[in-house]
Amino acid sequence: MRLGILGSGSGSNMQAILDAIDAGTLDAEIVLVLSDRPDAYILERARERGIATGLIDCRGFRTKFPDEAQAETAKALQQAGVDLICLAGFLRLVKQPLLEAFPNRILNIHPALLPAFPGLDAWVQALEAGVSETGCTVHYVDAGMDTGPAILQAKVPVLPDDTPESLHARIQEQEHRIYPEAIRLVQESLSTAS
Repeated sequence: MRLGILGSGSGSNMQAILDAIDAGTLDAEIVLVLSDRPDAYILERARERGIATGLIDCRGFRTKFPDEAQAETAKALQQAGVDLICLAGFLRLVKQPLLEAFPNRILNIHPALLPAFPGLDAWVQALEAGVSETGCTVHYVDAGMDTGPAILQAKVPVLPDDTPESLHARIQEQEHRIYPEAIRLVQESLSTAS
Protein backbone atom coordinates (compact mmCIF):
# COMPACT_ATOMS: atom_id res chain seq x y z
CA MET A 1 0.00 0.00 0.00
CA ARG A 2 1.36 3.38 -1.06
CA LEU A 3 0.94 6.05 1.62
CA GLY A 4 0.93 9.82 1.32
CA ILE A 5 1.54 11.81 4.51
CA LEU A 6 0.35 15.36 5.19
CA GLY A 7 1.97 16.99 8.21
CA SER A 8 2.65 20.39 9.75
CA GLY A 9 5.04 19.49 12.57
CA SER A 10 7.82 17.17 13.70
CA GLY A 11 6.49 14.01 12.06
CA SER A 12 6.69 11.68 15.05
CA ASN A 13 3.59 9.79 13.87
CA MET A 14 5.12 9.41 10.41
CA GLN A 15 8.23 8.06 12.13
CA ALA A 16 6.08 5.49 13.97
CA ILE A 17 4.62 4.39 10.61
CA LEU A 18 8.14 4.12 9.14
CA ASP A 19 9.27 2.12 12.18
CA ALA A 20 6.36 -0.32 11.67
CA ILE A 21 7.28 -0.66 7.97
CA ASP A 22 10.94 -1.25 8.90
CA ALA A 23 9.92 -3.86 11.50
CA GLY A 24 7.85 -5.70 8.91
CA THR A 25 4.61 -5.25 10.87
CA LEU A 26 3.09 -2.92 8.23
CA ASP A 27 3.22 -3.81 4.54
CA ALA A 28 3.29 -0.31 3.11
CA GLU A 29 5.55 2.34 1.64
CA ILE A 30 5.49 6.10 2.20
CA VAL A 31 5.86 7.58 -1.29
CA LEU A 32 5.19 11.29 -0.69
CA VAL A 33 5.26 13.67 2.29
CA LEU A 34 3.64 17.09 1.91
CA SER A 35 3.63 19.95 4.39
CA ASP A 36 2.08 23.40 4.58
CA ARG A 37 5.15 24.62 6.51
CA PRO A 38 8.54 24.82 4.78
CA ASP A 39 10.37 24.48 8.12
CA ALA A 40 8.37 21.46 9.37
CA TYR A 41 10.72 18.76 10.66
CA ILE A 42 8.53 16.09 9.03
CA LEU A 43 10.05 17.16 5.68
CA GLU A 44 13.57 16.69 7.02
CA ARG A 45 12.68 13.23 8.37
CA ALA A 46 11.29 12.27 4.95
CA ARG A 47 14.31 13.60 3.04
CA GLU A 48 16.66 11.66 5.33
CA ARG A 49 14.80 8.50 4.25
CA GLY A 50 14.87 9.40 0.56
CA ILE A 51 11.11 9.99 0.44
CA ALA A 52 9.79 12.57 -2.02
CA THR A 53 8.58 15.77 -0.34
CA GLY A 54 6.67 18.84 -1.38
CA LEU A 55 5.19 22.07 -0.06
CA ILE A 56 1.49 22.86 -0.05
CA ASP A 57 0.88 26.44 -1.17
CA CYS A 58 -1.95 27.68 1.04
CA ARG A 59 -1.92 31.13 -0.58
CA GLY A 60 -0.71 32.90 2.55
CA PHE A 61 -3.58 31.67 4.74
CA ARG A 62 -2.47 30.67 8.24
CA THR A 63 -5.16 28.07 8.94
CA LYS A 64 -7.42 27.86 5.88
CA PHE A 65 -6.82 25.14 3.25
CA PRO A 66 -7.99 26.85 0.01
CA ASP A 67 -9.74 24.76 -2.66
CA GLU A 68 -6.96 25.41 -5.19
CA ALA A 69 -4.37 24.14 -2.71
CA GLN A 70 -6.48 21.05 -2.02
CA ALA A 71 -6.85 20.35 -5.75
CA GLU A 72 -3.06 20.68 -6.22
CA THR A 73 -2.47 18.41 -3.21
CA ALA A 74 -4.89 15.79 -4.57
CA LYS A 75 -3.15 15.90 -7.95
CA ALA A 76 0.33 15.49 -6.43
CA LEU A 77 -0.87 12.52 -4.35
CA GLN A 78 -2.59 10.92 -7.36
CA GLN A 79 0.52 11.39 -9.51
CA ALA A 80 2.57 9.65 -6.80
CA GLY A 81 0.16 6.70 -6.93
CA VAL A 82 -0.98 7.13 -3.33
CA ASP A 83 -3.56 4.58 -2.10
CA LEU A 84 -4.14 6.04 1.37
CA ILE A 85 -3.50 9.48 2.89
CA CYS A 86 -2.43 9.74 6.53
CA LEU A 87 -2.67 13.08 8.28
CA ALA A 88 0.12 13.34 10.84
CA GLY A 89 -0.23 16.54 12.83
CA PHE A 90 -1.69 18.34 9.82
CA LEU A 91 -3.33 21.49 11.18
CA ARG A 92 -5.75 22.33 8.38
CA LEU A 93 -9.28 21.13 7.78
CA VAL A 94 -9.53 18.83 4.76
CA LYS A 95 -12.60 19.39 2.58
CA GLN A 96 -13.49 18.91 -1.08
CA PRO A 97 -11.80 18.42 -3.54
CA LEU A 98 -9.33 16.29 -1.54
CA LEU A 99 -12.11 14.23 0.07
CA GLU A 100 -13.65 13.68 -3.36
CA ALA A 101 -10.34 12.52 -4.85
CA PHE A 102 -9.70 10.04 -2.01
CA PRO A 103 -13.11 8.91 -0.69
CA ASN A 104 -12.77 6.93 2.56
CA ARG A 105 -9.01 6.90 2.02
CA ILE A 106 -7.89 9.72 4.33
CA LEU A 107 -7.03 8.94 7.96
CA ASN A 108 -6.26 11.24 10.85
CA ILE A 109 -4.98 10.69 14.36
CA HIS A 110 -6.48 12.88 17.06
CA PRO A 111 -5.18 13.20 20.66
CA ALA A 112 -8.51 12.49 22.41
CA LEU A 113 -11.17 9.81 22.63
CA LEU A 114 -13.49 11.22 19.98
CA PRO A 115 -16.19 12.44 19.96
CA ALA A 116 -14.84 14.13 23.12
CA PHE A 117 -12.51 17.13 22.68
CA PRO A 118 -12.35 17.71 18.91
CA GLY A 119 -10.17 20.49 17.53
CA LEU A 120 -6.85 21.90 18.72
CA ASP A 121 -5.00 21.13 21.96
CA ALA A 122 -7.33 18.26 22.90
CA TRP A 123 -5.09 17.23 25.82
CA VAL A 124 -5.44 20.74 27.32
CA GLN A 125 -9.22 20.52 26.82
CA ALA A 126 -9.20 17.16 28.67
CA LEU A 127 -7.20 18.58 31.60
CA GLU A 128 -9.43 21.64 31.83
CA ALA A 129 -12.54 19.42 31.80
CA GLY A 130 -11.17 17.39 34.73
CA VAL A 131 -11.74 13.98 33.10
CA SER A 132 -10.09 10.88 34.57
CA GLU A 133 -9.07 9.49 31.19
CA THR A 134 -8.49 10.60 27.65
CA GLY A 135 -6.50 9.05 24.82
CA CYS A 136 -6.29 9.08 21.05
CA THR A 137 -8.39 8.10 18.04
CA VAL A 138 -7.51 7.14 14.48
CA HIS A 139 -10.50 8.03 12.33
CA TYR A 140 -11.58 8.47 8.75
CA VAL A 141 -11.59 12.10 7.65
CA ASP A 142 -14.88 13.62 6.55
CA ALA A 143 -15.88 17.25 5.97
CA GLY A 144 -16.30 17.99 9.70
CA MET A 145 -13.68 18.69 12.36
CA ASP A 146 -12.67 15.30 13.82
CA THR A 147 -16.14 13.88 13.08
CA GLY A 148 -15.34 10.91 10.80
CA PRO A 149 -15.92 7.29 11.90
CA ALA A 150 -13.38 5.96 14.40
CA ILE A 151 -11.12 3.07 13.38
CA LEU A 152 -9.13 2.53 16.57
CA GLN A 153 -8.80 4.18 19.98
CA ALA A 154 -6.43 3.91 22.93
CA LYS A 155 -7.14 5.14 26.45
CA VAL A 156 -4.71 7.12 28.60
CA PRO A 157 -5.37 7.88 32.30
CA VAL A 158 -5.18 11.50 33.40
CA LEU A 159 -2.95 11.57 36.48
CA PRO A 160 -3.47 14.02 39.38
CA ASP A 161 -0.09 15.71 38.75
CA ASP A 162 -0.37 15.82 34.95
CA THR A 163 0.67 18.94 33.08
CA PRO A 164 -0.41 19.51 29.47
CA GLU A 165 3.09 18.40 28.41
CA SER A 166 3.19 15.18 30.46
CA LEU A 167 -0.30 14.15 29.36
CA HIS A 168 0.43 14.93 25.71
CA ALA A 169 3.64 12.85 25.85
CA ARG A 170 1.73 9.80 27.14
CA ILE A 171 -0.99 10.26 24.54
CA GLN A 172 1.67 10.41 21.80
CA GLU A 173 3.12 7.07 22.96
CA GLN A 174 -0.28 5.52 22.28
CA GLU A 175 -0.67 7.39 18.98
CA HIS A 176 2.59 5.88 17.77
CA ARG A 177 1.34 2.42 18.74
CA ILE A 178 -2.15 2.54 17.20
CA TYR A 179 -1.62 4.54 13.97
CA PRO A 180 0.27 1.76 12.14
CA GLU A 181 -2.27 -0.76 13.49
CA ALA A 182 -5.19 1.32 12.18
CA ILE A 183 -3.52 1.56 8.75
CA ARG A 184 -3.25 -2.26 8.76
CA LEU A 185 -6.97 -2.57 9.57
CA VAL A 186 -7.90 -0.18 6.74
CA GLN A 187 -5.58 -2.07 4.39
CA GLU A 188 -7.36 -5.34 5.27
CA SER A 189 -10.81 -3.82 4.76
CA LEU A 190 -9.78 -2.38 1.38
CA SER A 191 -8.30 -5.69 0.18
CA THR A 192 -11.42 -7.66 1.19
CA ALA A 193 -13.64 -5.07 -0.49
CA SER A 194 -11.79 -5.27 -3.83
